[in-house]
Amino acid sequence: MYDSEYRAKLGSAPAAVKLIPARGNLSMGMAISEPPALLGALEERVKRGEIERLNLYYSHSVAAAAATILKYEYLEVIRPHPFFPTIIERALGRRGEQEGRRVIEYMPGNFSAMPQTLAAIGIDAFLMMVAPMDKAGFFSCGTNGDYTIPAARAAKRLIVEVNPRMPRVFGDSSVHISEVDAIVENESPLFSVPMREPTEIDRKIGGIIAEMVPDRATLQIGIGAVPNAVCRQLVNHKDLGVHTELMMPPLVELIRAGAITNRYKNINRGKNVYTLAAGDEAFYEFLNDNSSMEAYPVDYVNDPGVIGRNDRAISISAFLEVALDGAVNSEAIAGRQYSAPGGQLDFVRGAQRSREGKSILAAYSTATGGKISRIVPRLTGPTTDPRADVQYIVTEYGVADLFGKSVAERAEALIAIAHPDFRAELTAAMRDHDYF
Repeated sequence: MYDSEYRAKLGSAPAAVKLIPARGNLSMGMAISEPPALLGALEERVKRGEIERLNLYYSHSVAAAAATILKYEYLEVIRPHPFFPTIIERALGRRGEQEGRRVIEYMPGNFSAMPQTLAAIGIDAFLMMVAPMDKAGFFSCGTNGDYTIPAARAAKRLIVEVNPRMPRVFGDSSVHISEVDAIVENESPLFSVPMREPTEIDRKIGGIIAEMVPDRATLQIGIGAVPNAVCRQLVNHKDLGVHTELMMPPLVELIRAGAITNRYKNINRGKNVYTLAAGDEAFYEFLNDNSSMEAYPVDYVNDPGVIGRNDRAISISAFLEVALDGAVNSEAIAGRQYSAPGGQLDFVRGAQRSREGKSILAAYSTATGGKISRIVPRLTGPTTDPRADVQYIVTEYGVADLFGKSVAERAEALIAIAHPDFRAELTAAMRDHDYF
């Protein structure tokens, strides 16, 4: 019944991007949802001098943007405002510093607040990749609910790139054709995320964390070798659930193994809930038309109040450094912005609202080949997780439970799981700092 409306809005990428103003605020789908044909057509407008100044608001760019509009020579007219920078923005930022220019406008904030922030800023045009339209006129953005769906609905102009490889999922991850201003068709491979094989230390940390996860727990697990190792060691657990920021292949393996059933969740029972997904071709095929897979906007999935409604919510994320008082930095290295808070604090707080929930932050005890301790007297970067919110810290040397402990007791617990080479100097630092 929507075929005629579809045909009326279908056109070429160059025609579609003419809806983007020469000056204004632009946003695009996150990660897998970046639309390569539309971004390529927008690049051509930049080359022709048709763009004066576009403030680009987005999170976690990938190759589609890097190959088109996120090039250094365009940064006078395309002004990147990333909420979660990647290697792409870090490289652009370093080049700008060498020339005395600020070319990246980093946007700090918790992931759950991003839809509200974009709505307040006001988005003139939004670009996204979607699955083909269904019979009810809906386009699913199967890999992305996050800010992608809320911002697409709120933008003044919505332009979609239809890709038959994008999975169609359930939940609240679709836009209706009545909300769409222009449609472009383009089949392209979805961005594939490599899975790093766990090391011996990863497996050791994974084993420690797996022992902290009870049967019937509801999981949030981040990306990386430690989360991969955790998932491998949860294969014999019973009736686990999923309410996670990121859906990834190791969680799918637990679903296939029968360890995840979602049977005992209090909300979204029987469903694997996520706000973004990333993996490989087989992973995207698993998501497609799978009614157990439900994607929702990030202001639902990452809402601490929603997270806490499930019992035994277990949040497992990574950190870069933790101070002896328990404050955590998970976003900056040597004073330079490396990534972003993402949804870490959302889940740190949400898990602790849950009955029998646990918030776990894990990392190697050292960095740079053992030269630097990740447990430090004071943070060298921003505070991602305030000390009042941090619960469990895990390294290969064990677990520090900070709940209900004084500052001095926290320091002692953290020193006990630091690398032995740094324990003496950390103990001396503990005595020297007046906040104990």
